[in-house]
Amino acid sequence: MVDPRVQIEMYAWMKLARTFDEQMVAMWKQGRGLGGTFSGRGHEAIGVGAGMALGPDDIVAPMHRDLGTYLVRGMSPERIFGNMLGRATGASRGRDANLHGVGDLGLGIIGFISHLPQSLPTTLGVAMSFRYRGEPRAAMTFVGDGGTTSGAFHETLNMAGLWQAPFVLVIENNQYAYSTPLDQQMHSPNFSERAGVYGITTATVDGNSVVDVHAACTEALERARAGGGPTVIEATTMRMLGHAIHDGAEYVPAGLLEEWERRDPVAGHRRHLTEAGIASEATLDRLDVAARERIATAVAEAERAPLPDPDTLTDGVYA
Repeated sequence: MVDPRVQIEMYAWMKLARTFDEQMVAMWKQGRGLGGTFSGRGHEAIGVGAGMALGPDDIVAPMHRDLGTYLVRGMSPERIFGNMLGRATGASRGRDANLHGVGDLGLGIIGFISHLPQSLPTTLGVAMSFRYRGEPRAAMTFVGDGGTTSGAFHETLNMAGLWQAPFVLVIENNQYAYSTPLDQQMHSPNFSERAGVYGITTATVDGNSVVDVHAACTEALERARAGGGPTVIEATTMRMLGHAIHDGAEYVPAGLLEEWERRDPVAGHRRHLTEAGIASEATLDRLDVAARERIATAVAEAERAPLPDPDTLTDGVYA
């Protein structure tokens, strides 16, 4: 049973991520200087549930739909909006213009590697460094269903299983790899079965239940830190908008989106909290207002922030 106070905190983080996402999409439509825009609508329970399961010394390599993980780990909305606006205050100091450039090792966040699933071997290397040094730490990363068809996915799992690395992978099965549905990606979409052949513990959870995601990730991370080896968790959800904002996702049947909209993770967790008597509607309304105010403040600060100094153009360039 997750502590009621933690469950309320989960709602607050998911609402902040959803509000950020809605503001980001609105700004793109208004032409307000955003770069590549990738909505994480529908993925909030995964990003927040996994992020809140991490320990302070763990390392995580999120993807472009894991905004909740970035926020939970301490990446401020100001820095992320600053990144999207190409400002000097952004996480990449104006070198990128979307979530691809967001990372901070001081917060235990490896910046997203946009060529999927290349974050997997990188994260496995981090996990093995913990094992070599005998440190009770774990490394976690994420991949979409489409990324599981890449060679790097299988090579990483083979080595993680062989070395029994303190490595946790969350597969975000959101039904589509860009425009390709699951039944056109692979003969058997049983991700647990595919990962299990490498001697890895597996689990499948409802990716729209933040409590279920958190429980599965907590168990996997604790096992990894204790020397129990890697885990692959399949979190089933739906990508509610296109691959990126320019993609209208006309290839997705309307009925499928309507079905998943009824399972919205933010609204669903809110219902759970009120029906279980954990939080009142008034309490959750206050969190909604706080999220809107927080995001409005972040956008205003990011838009006021300076652009990078051209004299710093080559800073951080090593080749």
